[in-house]
Amino acid sequence: MVRWKWRMSRRLAVWFWGILALFLSADFYGRLYIFTSGQHAAAENAAHSEVPEIYNESFGETEHSGSAGVIALTFDDGPHEIYTPRLLDGLKERGVRASFFLIGQNIDGNEDIVLRMQKEGHLIGNHSQSHMQLTAESVKSACEQIEGTNQKIEAVTGMAPEYIRPPYGSWSDELESMVPMTVALWNLDPLDWKLQDKDAVVRHVLAHVENGSIILLHDIYGTSVDAALEIVDTLSQKGYEFVTIDELLVE
Repeated sequence: MVRWKWRMSRRLAVWFWGILALFLSADFYGRLYIFTSGQHAAAENAAHSEVPEIYNESFGETEHSGSAGVIALTFDDGPHEIYTPRLLDGLKERGVRASFFLIGQNIDGNEDIVLRMQKEGHLIGNHSQSHMQLTAESVKSACEQIEGTNQKIEAVTGMAPEYIRPPYGSWSDELESMVPMTVALWNLDPLDWKLQDKDAVVRHVLAHVENGSIILLHDIYGTSVDAALEIVDTLSQKGYEFVTIDELLVE
């Protein structure tokens, strides 16, 4: 009887420890699975989180991505017999091309300057015959002034201009439908014609310039020419690239 009780006690002990061991092993491997799964998920999430960063590094790159930005220098109301050649000298020395919007009546007697603009790679556009506000005239009169200036430019360069800058930025839907040219306005105006102060013009431009700026200046003032060349020198050192307005508008 005593032996039987001892055998039963031993069997119960074996079952007890066996069940306990099974429970512990299940718990251990469950915890191990959760731990390793968590590590795998964390690693996978980390890998996916790097994708947008890598994508963003290449997104939006352009042919000008190595520069601080692109800028168009534009000049209205010329050509001027003294100041425009001085400006052209400075731009040539710096390897910069600009955009010139010419007054028809100022082309007379300055055809050699216009031809030089073309040969040195500058864009030549139309700025009306006599700086008239085109929308204040009849459509017929406005178109005649535009066409007359186009003919003068073509007579010198052999090419009719494709771009027009209407004086005061004044344009209309009716003119848009009648004139097969691209309107080229501006987004940075230092009022150089009003100030005629080189330092004030330079300060204004440097304070407001950004990638894509189209700077409005006038090559009929000596102060504007001096300001333009200082702007070129300063912004070139900052990594900006100067382009003609057609290059900027196309981009």
